[in-house]
Amino acid sequence: MSNPPNYEVPAEMRDMAEKSVEQARKAFDSFIGAARRTADTVQGSAELARTNARDVSSRGFEYAEQNVNAAFDLAQKLVRSRDMQEAMQHQAEFVRSQFAAIQAQAKEFSGIAQSAMQQGAERAKSAMQQGADEARKAMEQGQDAAKQTAQNAQDAAERASH
Repeated sequence: MSNPPNYEVPAEMRDMAEKSVEQARKAFDSFIGAARRTADTVQGSAELARTNARDVSSRGFEYAEQNVNAAFDLAQKLVRSRDMQEAMQHQAEFVRSQFAAIQAQAKEFSGIAQSAMQQGAERAKSAMQQGADEARKAMEQGQDAAKQTAQNAQDAAERASH
């Protein structure tokens, strides 16, 4: 059996290959960086949602406490009433004030929920757009690096054949 010929890889081709690996690494690092920043933004959105949920829950407990206290106040007024007419007057006042309070509470809850959803949607949209832009840039860098590598390889091959 004959030994295959031992071809030496020209220094130009080794240099070109090394540069290609560097360019590919930079493009990958850029892509990973973009992905991490997107993940951080998404995590920030989750924290915002958690904060908003905590605020809504806290507000709900405040409203419940106000409503229960109003009911206890009514009960106290009812037991102190001198006659049925006074008791009915207290009951009518309670119904009017609670109806107004519940309307105001519902309106505030609606505003809080709408604001929270809007903030979350804006953050998510921004994060996705930023992630897509950075991923696109990283892909373009990778494509440019691949094109440059191919051109360098072709140039080196042409020089080696002459």
